[in-house]
Amino acid sequence: MTEVVLLDYGSGNLHSAERALVRAGATVEVTADHETALAADGLVVPGVGAFAACMAGLRAVRGERIIGQRLAGGRPVLGICVGMQILFDRGVEFGVETEGCGEWPGTVDKLQAPVLPHMGWNTVDAPSDSVLFAGMDPGTRFYFVHTYAARSWELPPSDHIAAPKLTWADHGGRFLAAVENGALSATQFHPEKSGDAGAQLLSNWVKSL
Repeated sequence: MTEVVLLDYGSGNLHSAERALVRAGATVEVTADHETALAADGLVVPGVGAFAACMAGLRAVRGERIIGQRLAGGRPVLGICVGMQILFDRGVEFGVETEGCGEWPGTVDKLQAPVLPHMGWNTVDAPSDSVLFAGMDPGTRFYFVHTYAARSWELPPSDHIAAPKLTWADHGGRFLAAVENGALSATQFHPEKSGDAGAQLLSNWVKSL
């Protein structure tokens, strides 16, 4: 069985994420223990609420080091919702800038939409070679709950590293709905709340480990 650690740092709906990962075929341990998190086949970083609060919780358990160490060794990590946002350099909420994990350059800021938060089902525009969205129809819908997002991709292209697979969605303008960048993947939507589509996405990720 594929072993997945769901990082417990005080943020995220751990129970629903745990159930979804088990349904996807993984054995799941909810913990912030470093050795366990580093040894697992996959690490899932959930997140709900404010960017700053999530970063404070993550740093309290040295979670940013766990993420960094795993990625340095090419070990898969999946961020979900604010767990995706904190992977960027910084987040700006209510005029306050908070330093993120810095795995990707760029800023997470407020969506430019007449209705916020962006709450409910929305389609995404995924690349044809996506691993996460493999086997899904273009009109497949996922469940979003957020006011902030990464609205651009700032990592420069490289001749030595495969180009990341970027998935976009629209709510008052384009924003990143998912990223697949080597061992590091993330979704702005909640796969654990996205019914059959979310279950398939998690199953695709677990099978790739």
